[in-house]
Amino acid sequence: MSATTGAGMFRSLRGHDYRLWASGAIVSNVGTWMQRTTQDWIVLTRLTDHDAFAVGITTALQFGPQLFLSPLTGYVADRVPKRTLLTITQASMAILGLGLGLLVLTGRDTLVEVYGFALLLGVVAAFDAPARQSFVSDLVGPEDVSNAVALNSASFNLARLLGPSVAGLLTEAVGPGWVFLINSASFAGVLVSLRFIHAPAFGAAGRPTRSFKDIGEGFTTVVRRRDLAIVFVLVAVMGTFGLNFPIYASTMAVLFGQGATGYGLLSSALAIGAVTGALLSARRPAPRFGLLVLASALFGIGLLLGALAPSYLWLAIVLPLVGVASQTFMTTANGLVQMGVDRVVRGRVMALYMATVMGGTVVGGPLVGWVANALGPREGLVVGATAGVVVAVIGAVHQHRHADRPAPVLHTD
Repeated sequence: MSATTGAGMFRSLRGHDYRLWASGAIVSNVGTWMQRTTQDWIVLTRLTDHDAFAVGITTALQFGPQLFLSPLTGYVADRVPKRTLLTITQASMAILGLGLGLLVLTGRDTLVEVYGFALLLGVVAAFDAPARQSFVSDLVGPEDVSNAVALNSASFNLARLLGPSVAGLLTEAVGPGWVFLINSASFAGVLVSLRFIHAPAFGAAGRPTRSFKDIGEGFTTVVRRRDLAIVFVLVAVMGTFGLNFPIYASTMAVLFGQGATGYGLLSSALAIGAVTGALLSARRPAPRFGLLVLASALFGIGLLLGALAPSYLWLAIVLPLVGVASQTFMTTANGLVQMGVDRVVRGRVMALYMATVMGGTVVGGPLVGWVANALGPREGLVVGATAGVVVAVIGAVHQHRHADRPAPVLHTD
């Protein structure tokens, strides 16, 4: 069946293991986006006086551990059976959601405590992300790796479409504490799916190691490969200065006089585009570097239009374009990295990749939050728009200089 047909778009779902994982992951991801949306909202409106910098700090604490722990977490992902590792991390996230929910329901939550939970969640997610990213290829055949990566992104962003809207409605209807408790319960779906996945490679660790020197093998792999290194550079710029959506959505919602529901709808507008971008990526048989250039340019244009939006409705109409562009960029980058390395180092390389994507917010989140505070929410979007344009220029220059070189070999194992 052609990869460009409608059936080809979802071809990875024909496999029992991938279908089982996807069904559990979507439930868990919806709950996770509900928690992230509500967490940022209570920091902005309940625990501070609309302090965007505090939202940036929360984001940095949640994603910062992926930057600092990536050598260790990638090593663990390549050595510990993925079923065991993912069961531990998913159960830990459920416990953290339960704890934060109880604190909020009893009225004992403070900004410092929310910071603490964000940091703990970030540490657990740092171990969870490379395992989740790298095991996708264990659940499907070699010819479907690119498709499975794209469908994973589609699932994640479908959750981002549903989660914020549901979180906004529930926050106003029953309060934020219940949102955190619902997120805790949602992890049951992925834990059940992990129990019944039977892929032989799913429980296997990598090759035996002689030394902890192997921890740095992922970094060495990227440094030695020009084609991988440029992707990491582009992702670093985009992740640091461009992908700060919680700050964009929350501060612009306040600017236009919207409440939690309005904030959630802006996040969902982004997700509509992101799901579309991921599904379009699933139709392509293989990732292409040129798409990074095109997608980053569209990302910059979209955020610039958002910064100029005269009304809430205008902004909500523009954000799907930003979502399509950002997800096309990230799915293509993810596919280029995953298919560009051998399986035995994939966990370590993906840990470094996730650190580059998420860890950049350690700097970018507070910086964009500070810009939104000091200059205004629109100026915060301009920072992201500039990042998209800069990435497009760097990528175009690289592509022009190396146009005559043969494409790198994609590893389908």
